[in-house]
Amino acid sequence: MTKPTEILCVGSVLWDVIGRSSSHMRAGSDVPGRITRLPGGVAMNIAMTLRRFGLTPALLTAIGTDEEGRELLASCRRMGMIIDHVYISEDLPTDRYMAVEGANGLIAAIADAHSLEAAGDKILKPLSDGALGSAATPYSGLIALDGNLTLALLTDISNSPLFGAADLRIAPASPGKAERLLPLLAHPGATIYVNLEEAGLLCHKKFNTSAQAAAGLLDNGARRVLVTDGGNAASDGNTIGLISSDPPEVLVTRVTGAGDTFMAAHIAAEAGGANRDDALGAALQAAADYVSGDTSL
Repeated sequence: MTKPTEILCVGSVLWDVIGRSSSHMRAGSDVPGRITRLPGGVAMNIAMTLRRFGLTPALLTAIGTDEEGRELLASCRRMGMIIDHVYISEDLPTDRYMAVEGANGLIAAIADAHSLEAAGDKILKPLSDGALGSAATPYSGLIALDGNLTLALLTDISNSPLFGAADLRIAPASPGKAERLLPLLAHPGATIYVNLEEAGLLCHKKFNTSAQAAAGLLDNGARRVLVTDGGNAASDGNTIGLISSDPPEVLVTRVTGAGDTFMAAHIAAEAGGANRDDALGAALQAAADYVSGDTSL
């Protein structure tokens, strides 16, 4: 029997291939380290963290029928995620992400999410065909949406009645894709999760603090935003007011997936009834535990 859906995770589900070294690195560095392959992608990272907090996410994404796709679906199933609504493509390969991290942080990364982009609105069919909702009775629960979708599809989503009743939690896939979220900025049901750089790109302005960035996004039409700034204070701003909190001080051992962990932990805390201050604190603690290596996604 399929578990009840508590939140939809819409976007990239792929394989993360990540090389990590304890050495400081620069362009051209050739150093010893470890290379891992793990399930990843923004939607997947959020889903994995939600599972840690006891929620049951359903995935809306595109995965190929290749060996990598079959392995990925099996991993999702083992982790207790709902994969009934995944778009399975016969002709598109399973997407991948590759990153290199050193002691001085992320050195470089390449996201190959071309299959997700090519699948387009096919991944959203369960929201219109009655499986999860329809135009007449739109899905009214939580949806975590990531910016790996194309600008055209995100624009359609911003105007679609299928998303009109949802509690939308939205994150860019990377700073390079942050501006794709502009059509969704003023969506009445949207909460936007960004870092300081991404906030600046959305506002076409440089900010010095997360509080400044949150205020800037609200001035640009956002209804609610959460802005992180690494080891500096993070902020939660909405039409009522703005709050900020400092993250715990930890030794950083990894960075890929930290923002997704923050977002998922915040969603889980609010789903459990936490107020704004407590939810922000819980999200910062979860992200700190993750970057310090004390927990996995």
